[in-house]
Amino acid sequence: MNLEKYLDITPEIARAVSENRPVVALESTILSHGMPYPQNLEFAHKVEEIIRAEGAVPATTAILGGKLKVGLTADELERMCKPGDIGKVSRRDVAVYLAQKRDGATTVATTMLIASLAGIRIFATGGIGGVHRGAQETFDISADLQELANTPVGVVCAGAKSLLDLGLTLEYLETYGVPVLGVRTEDFPAFYCRSSGLKVDYRIDTEEEIAGILRTKWELGLKGGAVIANPIPEEYALDYDEMEQVITKALAMAKEQGVHGKATTPFLLAAIKDMTHGVSLASNLELAYNNARVAARIAVAYCK
Repeated sequence: MNLEKYLDITPEIARAVSENRPVVALESTILSHGMPYPQNLEFAHKVEEIIRAEGAVPATTAILGGKLKVGLTADELERMCKPGDIGKVSRRDVAVYLAQKRDGATTVATTMLIASLAGIRIFATGGIGGVHRGAQETFDISADLQELANTPVGVVCAGAKSLLDLGLTLEYLETYGVPVLGVRTEDFPAFYCRSSGLKVDYRIDTEEEIAGILRTKWELGLKGGAVIANPIPEEYALDYDEMEQVITKALAMAKEQGVHGKATTPFLLAAIKDMTHGVSLASNLELAYNNARVAARIAVAYCK
C-alpha cells in the first residue's frame, strides 16, 4: 500500500495521531453540496472551533490535486466552500478522482475511509445515509452502510437522514453487525427530529462509556464502526409528522424530475429547505454543531 503518495495530513493532525491525542474527522460534502457560500465557510470554522474548545483537533477531509487531504488550510477550506467544480466523492469515486487529480468533497463513506487511513477513530457528521424509501425496487442503498460495516470509525450523527427508510436502515446495520448507540436516548433520531419512533440498540449515558465500547470492539478485532446516534437539541428539533409531509412532497418532486443516484440527497435537502423556509437548514446546522461537540468528548475519552 503506497499511502505516502496519496495521503496528505497536516503536521498538527499527524502529531496528534502519533501522540495519541484526540482528533475528530469532518466531512466536506456538507460544505460543497449542503449549503451556500459564505454560510458554509462560517459553519466550517465554527465546527472546528467547537471541537478545539472540547480539547480535540479537527480534521476536515477532502480530495484535492490528487491527494486525500486530512486537515485543510484556510485557502483549501475556502476552495471547498466557494461555488465551483467540486464533485461529491463516495468510495467508488476515490481512485478516479485521485488519478485524474480532480477536486472532490468527501461523503460519510469517504471520510470514514480517509480517517481510518490516517489513524483517526472518531468522525462527526450530520446524519448518515442509509436505505432509501422504495429500495425494494430501486436497490438505492447508501455506501455509508457498507463503510460502517467494514471501516473502524465511530460516527457521531443525528441518526440517519429522515428522508430515508429508517426501519430498513436499522435492519441493514443489524445484519452487518454495526451497533447503534444512543447518546442519552433510547430513541433512534431522525435527523431534524429527536425520535423516529424506532429504537437504538443501546442507550449509553456518557461519552466515556461510548469510548470504552469502541475500544473494546476494536481490541477484539471486530471489523467495522459504530453509529453513535446523538439527537438534535430539543430547542431546534422539528415535528416528525410535519416533516414527513414535507419529505413526501420532496420525494414526489424528485421522482417527477428524474433525480436519482448521488444527486438524490442534495436535491431532497434543498427542496426540504425551500419548503420549510430555511428552518430545516437552521436545524441542520445546530445538530451538526451538537454532533461535533459530542464527538470531541468521545475522542478525548478514547485517548485516555
